[in-house]
Amino acid sequence: MWEPDAAGVLRLPSGVLLRGRALRNGLPEGPSPDFGLYLLGEEPPPTPWEAAWVRWPDFRLPKDPRGARERFAEALVRAASERVEVACGGGVGRTGTALACMAVLDGVPADGAVAYVRRRYHRRAVETPWQRRFVRRFGRDRVG
Repeated sequence: MWEPDAAGVLRLPSGVLLRGRALRNGLPEGPSPDFGLYLLGEEPPPTPWEAAWVRWPDFRLPKDPRGARERFAEALVRAASERVEVACGGGVGRTGTALACMAVLDGVPADGAVAYVRRRYHRRAVETPWQRRFVRRFGRDRVG
């Protein structure tokens, strides 16, 4: 598990901890993740830990919303017993959007999930209007 007060670590209402980060900043000090969920327009480089990739161009939405939902759910389940990180290039827009969607899966109301993540992870998380709309709809739609 991550340290609850470590930089970039988000605690969800269930107590699950997730680390969000910017890939361009390199790996932070401390323990490595057990699982990484990477949100990028092209396939990420290999990691020494298990990882999954969601095809997600910068400032956009996931190319496969249903697949993204499945990956978010998988990461959330794994985070109950493993160190899970969620990351994109800058660690704010796509990462914040994914964390907000995972917060919805964890019980945060969809209309409050962006504010939840901005308070607890990064003040600019979920950068674009369509990312905010994606989170709001994520709570209603079966496919994200």
